[in-house]
Amino acid sequence: MRVLITGMSGFAGRHLTDLLLAATHWTIIGVSRTTQGDRPSPRVFWWKIDLRDADAVTRLLRYERPDIIIHLAAQSHVPTAWKQPWETYEANVRAQLNLFEGAIAANLSPRFLIVSSNEVYGQPAEDHPLPFRETHSMRPTNPYAVSKATQELMALQYHRSHGYDVVIARPFNHFGPGQEARFVAADFARQIAEIELGRREPVMYLGNMQAQRDFTDVRDIAQAYLALIRLADGGQVYNVCSGRPRSIQSLLDTMLSMTHVRVEQRSDPARFRVADTPVSYGDPTRIQQATGWQPRIPFEQTIADLLEYWRARLRAESPLSQNAA
Repeated sequence: MRVLITGMSGFAGRHLTDLLLAATHWTIIGVSRTTQGDRPSPRVFWWKIDLRDADAVTRLLRYERPDIIIHLAAQSHVPTAWKQPWETYEANVRAQLNLFEGAIAANLSPRFLIVSSNEVYGQPAEDHPLPFRETHSMRPTNPYAVSKATQELMALQYHRSHGYDVVIARPFNHFGPGQEARFVAADFARQIAEIELGRREPVMYLGNMQAQRDFTDVRDIAQAYLALIRLADGGQVYNVCSGRPRSIQSLLDTMLSMTHVRVEQRSDPARFRVADTPVSYGDPTRIQQATGWQPRIPFEQTIADLLEYWRARLRAESPLSQNAA
């Protein structure tokens, strides 16, 4: 079995690659625009291409002829999407279009796993109650969410018009070791690690701490993607979530309980979102019934692993490089 993973050098992509190397005998082909990544195994191969280049995507698919395409690559940062909406639409929508059209040109019939986002649900309403279920309508409230809703509609169109075996995953918030600091949990972990090392004052700058989100460990998310590839029905959408809302404040409080430093918490208006959703959590019943998947890693363990990742990363970097950054 040959599996192509777009975004393999990203956060979830790295964890999914580790899982596939451990749990399968598949050959893994990674795609990256900026780097060819590393090769943790002779079963891993890389292509350095821009997925917005239709000809390059078609060449890739004709040569590699994957049995499975897992489309993870995306511009996934909501604040960036507000600043660069067109770039977000182009990166997320055009790349996926090129994958479908490239598969047609290469005369391929792979199974597609399209990774969307809970952001497509938008804000809960009287006729859109919590928890969010796959049967709820999409009501996106930011450019990133619009791009993901478009990806979903496109995927279902190619399923119906061309018979492609397409599965759509709607992951809710996921975090864990390896996550970059532009996302909230990793931002907290980095700030705490910097304070522990004496590289910043004992003050944390925070956004909307009352917002509630559905958090799952990224390693459990990777397990869900593999389960969906193996067991899910084509043409279906699946929430990937814990089904439990937790406040951002509770996330920070848990993290602070794992450090010896005392910090002051300050609100930072720059960290608040436009059109923020106060509460978001999903119903994982469909994926559980289809695959038996459910999260295994405790919330507290994920936080501890993320905090230790940032401690180790910052210790490995010199203070001079930190100051320059």
